[in-house]
Amino acid sequence: MPDELLERLRRFHDDAFPTQRSLFRHLVDDGQHPTTLFIGCSDSRLVPYLLTGAGPGELFLVRNVGAFVPPWDQSEGFHGTAAAIEFAVLNLEVRRIVVCGHSHCGAIRALYGEVPPQAQNLRCWLELGREAALPVAEPGAEALRRTEQRAVVLQLERLMDYPMVRERVEARTLTLHGWHYVIEDGEVHVFDIGRGGFVPASAADNAGTAPYLLGDPDDPSRTLDASGVPSAG
Repeated sequence: MPDELLERLRRFHDDAFPTQRSLFRHLVDDGQHPTTLFIGCSDSRLVPYLLTGAGPGELFLVRNVGAFVPPWDQSEGFHGTAAAIEFAVLNLEVRRIVVCGHSHCGAIRALYGEVPPQAQNLRCWLELGREAALPVAEPGAEALRRTEQRAVVLQLERLMDYPMVRERVEARTLTLHGWHYVIEDGEVHVFDIGRGGFVPASAADNAGTAPYLLGDPDDPSRTLDASGVPSAG
C-alpha cells in the first residue's frame, strides 16, 4: 500500500522546493524575520497561508484548539502558546498579532456540550473560552457564530495582560487584530472597533483593530478600555 505522506514529502523535495531554493537559502543565511504572529485554531480547514497569501518566513504560526490565549499568570508552566507569544514579541519583534477564529469551530461548540472524561487537558483548556459562551442551553447557528466572535475578542483582551504586548501596543509598535473566518463563504470578517463589530474584509477599510487602543489620535481626551468602550480620559 503506498505511503501517501512519504509521497508528498518526495514531491515537495523534488518539485516544490527547487522553485524556492534561493528563498529558503536566504531565510537560513539571514534568519527569519516574520512581521506577523498568527494565532489560529488547529482546525484543518483553517489554512493561514491561503488566507493571507503569505510565503515562507512571513508568518510566525501558533495553532491550538480554539485559537485561545492562556492568561499571563507568571506560573512558568508548560504553556506553549504563551512561550510563542513571548518569543514572537521579544525575539522576533513582530509588528502585528492576529487572533483568528472560524465558523463551525468544534472548540466553541464544546463549550456547550460534554467533554470526554479522558480529555482532562482539553476540559481545562476550553475554560479559556468559557467567558465568551452565551447563556443558552442548546445554541443555534447564530449563537455559535456570536460565541466564536466573542471568543476572538476575549483572546485579544487577554493578550493585553502580557506586559511585553501591552508595552508595545501603548508605544504603537505593535497592533492586535481579531479575525473570524467563515469557511463556507471564503471570507474573513475583521474586528473593527470603530464600527462596533466584525466586518467582512470585502467591506472593511482596515485589517481589523483590537479592543484596546491607547487613546484616540484625533481626540486625546478619549481612551478605550479593554472592552473597547470609549470613556473620558
